Amino acid sequence: MRVPGGRGLATLAGGVSKSMGSGEHTSRYGEPRRAPRFAFRADLEIEWGSALLRGSTRDISSNGMFIESSDPLWVGAGFTAHLALERPVKLECSVKRIEPGRGMGVSVTVREEQHEKRYQDLLASLSKQGI
Repeated sequence: MRVPGGRGLATLAGGVSKSMGSGEHTSRYGEPRRAPRFAFRADLEIEWGSALLRGSTRDISSNGMFIESSDPLWVGAGFTAHLALERPVKLECSVKRIEPGRGMGVSVTVREEQHEKRYQDLLASLSKQGI
């Protein structure tokens, strides 16, 4: 999805973003976050064993994201996600929490160098948009 008049890598990548504020970063449960999160909408494909599921991001950070999905996996489940950007990014994910009926919070690891660069470029773009 493209945003008319949008700018930066996030828009070029096919996602929609907005800053989630600055300052101290905490989770919805009041726990400190290790990395700032950015509201970011993009489709993704979840590869879990032989199953292919679909979802979309609600927000992302350097070490995690929230995936909206009507069929979230369970805490501890691991899977590969393909973030649908102009140049897709492959992410290794592990479910950390579930919001029933909404989706799942996951930790993210990027194992391949070219995917790591694309993911870091996306985060840098989102960070600049939030200034």
